[in-house]
Amino acid sequence: MFTVTPHIHRIGRREFDFSRQVAVMAVINRTPDSFFDQGATFALERAVDASLRAAENGADWVDIGGVPFGRGPAVSTQEEIDRVVPVVEQVAQRSDVVISVDTNNAAVAAAAIKAGAAVVNDTSGLGDPDMASIIAGSDAHIVVTHSVGPPRVEKPAAYFDDVVAQVRAFLVERVDRAVAAGIPRERIIIDPGHDLDKNTLHSLELTRRLEEIADIGLPLLAAVSNKDFIGESIDREKKERLAGSLAAMVMCVERGARILRMHDVTASVDAVRMIAAVMGWREPVRVEHNTHPTHNV
Repeated sequence: MFTVTPHIHRIGRREFDFSRQVAVMAVINRTPDSFFDQGATFALERAVDASLRAAENGADWVDIGGVPFGRGPAVSTQEEIDRVVPVVEQVAQRSDVVISVDTNNAAVAAAAIKAGAAVVNDTSGLGDPDMASIIAGSDAHIVVTHSVGPPRVEKPAAYFDDVVAQVRAFLVERVDRAVAAGIPRERIIIDPGHDLDKNTLHSLELTRRLEEIADIGLPLLAAVSNKDFIGESIDREKKERLAGSLAAMVMCVERGARILRMHDVTASVDAVRMIAAVMGWREPVRVEHNTHPTHNV
């Protein structure tokens, strides 16, 4: 099990000690063409309800997105703002759950932070030249993610000489860029970007050698839920990938991930709590089995 140095991270209105705590981030897609739920939470009320329900079910974090990463029609900046900001505003008013906005657009990030978002989850890794300054001028955290080129466009087949080494180098360079722009290092989170411009073999290799990414020394986010590398590894369609997602999630925690972006909150929270109990990070809810002589095995 990869060890993390004890340190209290204040993110939004919650505190995390990632040396003994794993945060579950719920996926909330306010998009009509989302990868997994195909628009199930596109309506504003459904997106807000899903966010609050995720928090009630144990999610520490909700990640609200208005544009999927994958290829598709362009979405204007104003449309993206109109999708995510009302959700952020309503959730921030009704819960202390950490709110992140999944965007690579600096203008959207600025509007979401003003509305109450505590984190910007940037899948482009600071691709927008204005993103770093927006974060630096706020109290928000930034998730710096590895990807290749702009989202929403068709790209060549994925190729890396050594995917882990190249992803690590990219993240180190982008973190240095963020710090140089005035973002405190303690407000930076890293994500290797499973499946983002990578094929299944690349994502498996990243998972297998994730300690090399965690060794950068910043909180590490793993977004593996229901992704294609899981479906191709076990030959399951999107709606049948929960078991594979949980297995990949557990392997990521063992290798240093401390923030997990997941679709099925209840199952993911249960798995994380079990990991924490085994590791001694969390006490069991109750201890009854074989604690009285009349109890049977």
